[in-house]
Amino acid sequence: MSQRKIGVTEVALRDAHQSLIAIRMALEDMVGACEDIDKAGYWSVECWGGATYDACIRFLNEDPWERLRTFRKLMPNSRLQMLLRGQNLLGYRHYEDEVVERFVDKSAENGMDVFRVFDALNDPRNMAHAMQAVKKTGKHAQGTICYTISPLHTVEGYVHLAGQLLDMGAESIALKDMAALLQPQPAYDIVRGIKETYGEDVQINVHCHATTGVTLVSLMKAIEAGADVVDTAISSMSLGPGHNPTESLVAMLEGTEYTTDLDPERLTRIRDHFATVRPKYKEFESATLVDTDIFSSQIPGGMLSNMESQLKAQGAGDRIKDVMVEVPLVKADCGHPPLVTPSSQIVGTQAVFNVLMGRYKVMTGEFADLMLGYYGECIGERNPEVVEIARAQAKKEPITQRPADLIPPEWDKLVADTAKLPGNDGTDEDVLTYAMFPGVAPGFFATRDEGPKNVGKTPEQLAAEASAASGAANAVRGPIKYKVSLGGREHSVTVEMAK
Repeated sequence: MSQRKIGVTEVALRDAHQSLIAIRMALEDMVGACEDIDKAGYWSVECWGGATYDACIRFLNEDPWERLRTFRKLMPNSRLQMLLRGQNLLGYRHYEDEVVERFVDKSAENGMDVFRVFDALNDPRNMAHAMQAVKKTGKHAQGTICYTISPLHTVEGYVHLAGQLLDMGAESIALKDMAALLQPQPAYDIVRGIKETYGEDVQINVHCHATTGVTLVSLMKAIEAGADVVDTAISSMSLGPGHNPTESLVAMLEGTEYTTDLDPERLTRIRDHFATVRPKYKEFESATLVDTDIFSSQIPGGMLSNMESQLKAQGAGDRIKDVMVEVPLVKADCGHPPLVTPSSQIVGTQAVFNVLMGRYKVMTGEFADLMLGYYGECIGERNPEVVEIARAQAKKEPITQRPADLIPPEWDKLVADTAKLPGNDGTDEDVLTYAMFPGVAPGFFATRDEGPKNVGKTPEQLAAEASAASGAANAVRGPIKYKVSLGGREHSVTVEMAK
């Protein structure tokens, strides 16, 4: 039986630890697996972008560009892949086109091969310039569809969006399911629809999280429909709000007309490496294992924990159910955007405000901007009453053009501002770090010489903590006294522990 080869993107070095242990994994805990990852036979290795850049400078005192260069050196045979938020790059606002071009150029120069370009609202205008910049470098531009469910989202709509991305020059299409909402039948129908509409040679990559427990089946159905590459995480860094296990995918395809051709011995070594690393980050672990409520609330796990912490800070931790009811209503008011960074944070925070202070009595600046078009267009019409509230509060008019068209040239000013910061090294990379995180970068530049900080705990520290906890549980200081009532009379009883 001739078998069709299914490519696999390994996400252990980026999205897996972003989803499971709050992006805290240090580079030194990854390098030991790189040779096996490089030689295991993956289609690509996702290792950069998303929130890792932010985490490097915010928590780990690590230069993200040095991380990328290290991966390039240690995995010479692999396609390195990153997640890029279109016109937002890796920050939380839109950037002017020249900044986007310079970021893509530097990423390619430092070793990046595959750029998965997405936009939180699925607005193609917010992806076009980043995609063109990738094409200019000669690297692989992957156009991304963020999957969500709503009364307005249809298979036909997703197929149409794929066509828009292909018209922009996308070399492949990624179907990105960040909340584990992609059920098996829609997975089949969307992949099949794209292939039948635009040709069987259109490469489709499917990315699913595991949170709802159904998506390994969704990957199988996508493969049966013609998907070319699927994303997985090595088993010791999988499941929960993370991804489906790489080895489970391999086992699932045994005896079928599909194969991954991944090297099982290498996979075992990668698994064992991360099995020893993961416990170091236990304090950052997500508590979620399986959550099917997401199908009704559409709230990804990371967004839920963020809202819970906001409520607790206001002494209103008991209102989380009210907020979960409010989120889909707010989502509908702003035109049903997918809930992914930054739209998930914007919608979630506004839902918290609505529950605590009354509907739209207080509106965040970001939510007002979302309602007025400053993040781009959503699939649905925005609630005109809420648009009016946003206009009155923000004191600015709604827009319909591409938001980045309103941003004046900013590169020269960013260069000048970065040059004033102690510890900057005069490179474009440092200017880009400052551009994306102006509040965090100055502190990072000042302490960079101290070197990376590992926030995980060593085996010795973990053993000492376990021993202390066990000792505390077993320690009994002196005899224990009880009061016992017998026949209506109270007696004092002392119990000595056996030595």
